[in-house]
Amino acid sequence: MKGYFTLLLAFATIATHAIAQPTISLSEAIHAAFSNRQNIQAGKIDINLQQLKTKALYKKYGPQVSVDYNYNYNPILQTSIIPVGKFNSALPSDATERIQFGTTWSQSAGITASQPLFDASIKKKINENRLQEKISIASQAQTEYELAYEVSKAYVNIWLQQQQINSAMLDTSRTGISYQLQLANYSAGRLLKSELNTATINHNNTKQLLTDATILLVENKIYLMFLTGTLGTDANDFNVDTSLFNNNSLFGEDSNIKLDCIPIFQQLNLQKELALLKQQTERSKYFPVVSLKGFLGANQFSNEFNPTKSNSWFGYSYIGLNVQVPILLAEDRKNEVQQLQLQSQQYNKQLDDRSTQFNQESITASLELNRLKLQLKTQEENIILYKETLQILQDRFIEQQITSNELNRQENELQKLSTDYQNSKSKAWLFGLSYLNATGQLSKLWK
Repeated sequence: MKGYFTLLLAFATIATHAIAQPTISLSEAIHAAFSNRQNIQAGKIDINLQQLKTKALYKKYGPQVSVDYNYNYNPILQTSIIPVGKFNSALPSDATERIQFGTTWSQSAGITASQPLFDASIKKKINENRLQEKISIASQAQTEYELAYEVSKAYVNIWLQQQQINSAMLDTSRTGISYQLQLANYSAGRLLKSELNTATINHNNTKQLLTDATILLVENKIYLMFLTGTLGTDANDFNVDTSLFNNNSLFGEDSNIKLDCIPIFQQLNLQKELALLKQQTERSKYFPVVSLKGFLGANQFSNEFNPTKSNSWFGYSYIGLNVQVPILLAEDRKNEVQQLQLQSQQYNKQLDDRSTQFNQESITASLELNRLKLQLKTQEENIILYKETLQILQDRFIEQQITSNELNRQENELQKLSTDYQNSKSKAWLFGLSYLNATGQLSKLWK
């Protein structure tokens, strides 16, 4: 186990300072995630599917042609009553006769063609699918937006852990000096074992912080490689671009929420628009459907099974204007429209709720970010003063002007302050990312 931690420490030192390792920017990491993550690729396929569905609907405007053929055996022929008295004066005027029509065998063959001239439902469906395409695009953008946010947090955490490692290495070196000073006094019989134990504890704590920071750095790098789709590849270790963290204008003063830049709002607005369009589609079902229809073919009639019998085929054709006006459909249109109206209300409420949520998150993130900036400035000044004081105490301890308790207490206080400083820095960056996310400005990280 000791050898494992030693390797991790060596890795962290190399990862933090090596020049040979490639440096990856946050923008490059985000674009790599867009290119490699399978859920992003699946979203692109969904967009293509919606586009193909829309394209297929246009085919409904084209002519529809079918070839029809049927061969029938008629065991019972239709019987009709004919008023024969109307045609023969020798018979009473109301005289009738039963006559069977048709033949035992009949067949027909022909081509039927239909050309839609007006069908409001086709146009409405096309408009619906176009909106569905936009919804799929907005959904894809939201997935990418959330992925970019997650990549950004992992990227920042890597930098923070590298900073933590640098700080922990300096702390370990400093506590090591205090420990060696007190060990020398203990060996000379001028220090109690309990006081040396306290110095040992302080030194062990800083070494453990260095180990913890190293392991967390490895974990965060593995997580970033997972997000970017490079985990399990031959990708070498990498460094993050520190210039990002020197950009003082990254979290600007623009606190206005840009709802149009947040894909979830685009998606909800499009879904609300789709619900309204579907209401129009439901109403259009009662519009007339006009088409031009024609048939060209022939019929055969025979009392025996003989498909090729001569003089039994008779040509038949027609061209006509077909108008269908629905009067009663087997569905509750009013109920469907009411459902769609309720859906529109749902989307409106979701939009209001999301707007309030993002507004609250942006205000909170802005307040916390400003508070932490002031806190970091104070902590930085205090750390400098603590280190100056500790150096003085170490010198005074060598001259035996103070006790080891005072030196150990100062070491312990500096450790706590260093830990608080790193936590504050971490929170500040995470609140900064939350601020960009809530105000719709996250895209500035990769565009």
